[in-house]
Amino acid sequence: MQLRPIFLLLAIFSLLTQALRAQEPPLHVAVAGISHGHSGWILGRTGKTDVIVAGIWEPDTALAAKAQRQYKLPASLFYTNLPAMLDAVKPEAVLAFGSVYAHLEVTEAAAPRGIHVMVEKPLAANLGHARKMEALARKHRIHLLTNYETSWYPSVHTSLRLAADSNQAGTIRMARFNHGHQGPKEIGCGPEFLAWLTDPVLNGAGALNDFGCYGANIMTALMRDRAPVSVSAVTRRFKPDVYPKVDDDATIVVDYPGAQAVIQASWNWTFNRKDMEVYGDKASLSAPDAATLITRGPNGRPQERKVTPEEAKVYTDPFVYLAAVVRGKETVAPWSLYSLENNVMVVRILEAAKISAKIGKSVRP
Repeated sequence: MQLRPIFLLLAIFSLLTQALRAQEPPLHVAVAGISHGHSGWILGRTGKTDVIVAGIWEPDTALAAKAQRQYKLPASLFYTNLPAMLDAVKPEAVLAFGSVYAHLEVTEAAAPRGIHVMVEKPLAANLGHARKMEALARKHRIHLLTNYETSWYPSVHTSLRLAADSNQAGTIRMARFNHGHQGPKEIGCGPEFLAWLTDPVLNGAGALNDFGCYGANIMTALMRDRAPVSVSAVTRRFKPDVYPKVDDDATIVVDYPGAQAVIQASWNWTFNRKDMEVYGDKASLSAPDAATLITRGPNGRPQERKVTPEEAKVYTDPFVYLAAVVRGKETVAPWSLYSLENNVMVVRILEAAKISAKIGKSVRP
């Protein structure tokens, strides 16, 4: 049996397309700072060729030497001068794994060179830094993405999709977010990570910034372009002997016209949790973990199911997502979890929360 010419051409085209995809060049990235405990995500990302680390900037030479040994990396990858590294290796994107305060420095070096940036959450340590970073990204037309673990969760993405459908949840009235763990020292964060994570300038706050940003990020995506009308917050220092400079617990109430979010962020819980509940006037959506979605209608009976990444259409690897954005295969939707406008709003909310906790009054962000 012979293939008709049109089917033969289609078969050849399919084979060529697959071959071209296989030959697509890897994304060359640089790592700016490795003091963040999550830097191992990229330094230890072995066995994959889609993203290649071309250079690593770390001014702490002892920390750089430690990482070199741990991940069996060549010494030639390491630099102590950020601009010099960027000019030498000419990466397509930079991954910031230093202090939150250093995110501005990384963006100031990368943006004028046309280099895209992905930072670990939150976007910036304070609103002044966030505004400067936003201006640099807009001026030089680079992608400035913020990476959260919950941005990889199928349950979160499915909740956002269902919440956006008025026929599913209806009008959103309330959302509750619980993000926290026993505390960074208690779970074994390294000394170089703790040094800035527990510093009010380098991290911007304590648990309020570290975990409050998750709820602010997801609620901003839920509300899209709707800005809060007020933010109220209470912070506590339950363990001043462990964290003498920053809060270790925060409750943030974010009010919108017709809706409200309660964000609980803590370094005091007995276990790690990242969960959320969204209440509409037709149904509620609960994401107790990365893969589980629970819906309740007017009868209150829970319907629980597992959500796969394929169903949710979510990238479970932030570096694969970054490559897709840089290559033009993915468009960062306005107000979506990684987007710049969302994450500037996150810092606005966190900044207002810090002021509110200090003065004991609601603050307009």
